[in-house]
Amino acid sequence: MEGLGSILPFIAIFAVMYFFMIAPQMKRSKQEKKFASELKRGDRVITKSGMHGKVMELNDKDGSCVIETLAGKIKFDRSAISMEMSRKLNTPAVVK
Repeated sequence: MEGLGSILPFIAIFAVMYFFMIAPQMKRSKQEKKFASELKRGDRVITKSGMHGKVMELNDKDGSCVIETLAGKIKFDRSAISMEMSRKLNTPAVVK
């Protein structure tokens, strides 16, 4: 009984860490993978570095895409596209 009492706080700490840190990170990772796989030609996107453009080509073989910007066409990895910023860009603004 004494051994269980000394291990119980560590189990509680791990449970709290799992539900507040690990589980949300896993959920976010799944959402980002789904977002990257659902990209299609013509989508307006913003990369994590802040470049704005429109998806011109998608390559499933190496997980890349070609984005057309004002400077020309640039090839990016799909993971370089920001899910949050791209969704904000594509949602219509609410006019007050």
